[in-house]
Amino acid sequence: MSGNLGGEMHVVPKARRRAEKSVRPRDGILKPLPNEWFQDHRLDGSGEQTAEMRWGSVDADEYLTPTERFFVRSHSGTPLVNANDWVLKIEGAGVERVVDLTYEDLLALPSVTVVKALECAGNGRVSFGRAHGTIPPGTPWSLGAIGVAEWTGVPLSEVLAPAGVRPEAIEVLAEGMDEARVRRPIPIAKALKDTLVVVAMNGRPLPADHGFPARLLVPGWAAIASIKWLGRLEVTDRPVSTPWNTETYALKGPDYPPAAGGRPQAVEGQVMKSALELDAFATIPAGSRQVTGRSWSPTSIISRVEVSFDDGASWRHATLRPPNLPGAWVRWHVPWDPRPGEYRLRVRATDLTGRSQPDEVPWNDHGYLYGGVASYTLRVVAGAGGATDEQPDPASDVGLTRSEGRE
Repeated sequence: MSGNLGGEMHVVPKARRRAEKSVRPRDGILKPLPNEWFQDHRLDGSGEQTAEMRWGSVDADEYLTPTERFFVRSHSGTPLVNANDWVLKIEGAGVERVVDLTYEDLLALPSVTVVKALECAGNGRVSFGRAHGTIPPGTPWSLGAIGVAEWTGVPLSEVLAPAGVRPEAIEVLAEGMDEARVRRPIPIAKALKDTLVVVAMNGRPLPADHGFPARLLVPGWAAIASIKWLGRLEVTDRPVSTPWNTETYALKGPDYPPAAGGRPQAVEGQVMKSALELDAFATIPAGSRQVTGRSWSPTSIISRVEVSFDDGASWRHATLRPPNLPGAWVRWHVPWDPRPGEYRLRVRATDLTGRSQPDEVPWNDHGYLYGGVASYTLRVVAGAGGATDEQPDPASDVGLTRSEGRE
């Protein structure tokens, strides 16, 4: 065992140092980011790598998000990891023995395949501006920091089993091999329940931008918990604080009192959301059409979707289109025959537990977990015009200001 379980200081084991020799840090995102597929939010010098899926590029006939169109959110450039030298170290006071797993060892363990959403904690951040007049600091995500993929991996319970999890274990601290060394704990109950160590995405090995050779998938939780380029698992017998569960990815604000011990409430489970399959600020032609979209719940399936074309004065039920998978999403459509003009559309969903998207969401300082009723302003024009390629600053829709600072 090595390191300080209560804090941030860790001694890097020799096996880990050997593996690090095979990691070549890269600046930026490796896969192409064509403008018709992505809104590129990267800022010069920020070190943050963020590319948002454009909803206007989504194919209504595809349930899964193609890997090449999947959003990207990283805290530093994509590292290139040599799987032949990769080692996953399992250690800590919560296990009986230290274990090193090679990539071949991992592939030899029993695997499962699931279809689940992966979504950034800040997805929908700009919607806080409509509700509270100011967009919180951070990437100005609209609703495209989400994707649904088929993930293949080994249950974390199977990965940890050779190390012998002790009864007093309470958290698993997962650490990435990226330059930022992103690390974040998850409770042992969640780790052993449904968390996976993923090796494949949509039937192929993980691409570098999405965590090759292995990453976590923590179903139903904000994507910060699904650590990419996984290199270390520390099973602890006490709570662990890192910058990614205290300084950021924590709920801070007047409606979020600190948790036990004075720590802020860490962002964990996601919230329900809905989105139109149109880019923000789209211009569309007048005439009869099917308005399509998707709604999702972190743990359940969607039972009802309602769409308003008059800013909430009246609502229509959308037709749900299978599949409708828990923790993924459902596609839906509703007919509309608009005349030229400007329209405010609203969308809300309800899942099988009876939860619905609320009209209001309380402020938090980082703009996480916005799950309120989705709102769109669409311009309908005569003729054969279509959705525009240009996406202005999200704040410009309602003349909002943006808080200073970035995560």
